[in-house]
Amino acid sequence: MIVSHRITANGLTHHVLEHPGRGGDTVLLLHGYLDLARSFTAVIDRLGDAGHRVIAPDFRGHGDTDRAPPGSYYHFADYVADVVAILDALAIERPHVVAHSMGGSVATMLAGALPERVRSLALLEGVGPPAMPAEVAPDRTARWLEGLAKHRARRPRRVASLDEAVARMKLSNPDVPDETLRTVAPWALREVDGAWEFRFDPLHQTTSPNRFDAEGFEAYIARIVCPVLHVWGRDPAEWHAYTDRALRYPHARTVVFADAGHMLHWTRPADLADALVAFLRGA
Repeated sequence: MIVSHRITANGLTHHVLEHPGRGGDTVLLLHGYLDLARSFTAVIDRLGDAGHRVIAPDFRGHGDTDRAPPGSYYHFADYVADVVAILDALAIERPHVVAHSMGGSVATMLAGALPERVRSLALLEGVGPPAMPAEVAPDRTARWLEGLAKHRARRPRRVASLDEAVARMKLSNPDVPDETLRTVAPWALREVDGAWEFRFDPLHQTTSPNRFDAEGFEAYIARIVCPVLHVWGRDPAEWHAYTDRALRYPHARTVVFADAGHMLHWTRPADLADALVAFLRGA
């Protein structure tokens, strides 16, 4: 039932997956950093089978969506503007929003800046990065400038086989079983000149010039008016650093899958989808 199409919004062509559902509420699903919508296929299917229309775009510079134009970069505000433009292009006024990791930061900013546009908010390990002190700002800018210079001089890194791709993904996801990574890897790769490269823009791997402003981020949280669900793939004792921020979200409840890990949509898609369906029904 999942269809793939492209939408022009905010000056870019966005790749979007859509499950039409059966006339139920619309769910906007936002993936995380260096991920893509297709890795949520099992979750999208289950939400759609429950009757929801699901819209799952690839963020700019991820999957099959256009990369940022030369001379520009990837900032949270850019992602928010893209999401609003996609919703407007599809005439979607007030969806439920499900967001993972980095997508949770985007969703929080959207729900705080435009609370009338978000019906409910489900954050999958997505309450923003760790707080950063102000004094790191000059060093981050210096590292960003150094990274840009290296990015311009470097050819895209490619892998020769699926096994090599899985090995590289394992470095970032050591707790994810190899068989799961082998399922996800083909979605994450594109063939180029007889080799493979990951679909995300390598520019994402440079250090962002901006420190994460936790105080400003929490101002968005304070403006949220919709029901909120936090879903964690780790035991609460392991995410204590984020507990205080998570508790700032109003009207929030929590579900924990203690053995799922950060990529819980890869490791526990059915359980995750069931929790989301129950939350959306209540919301």
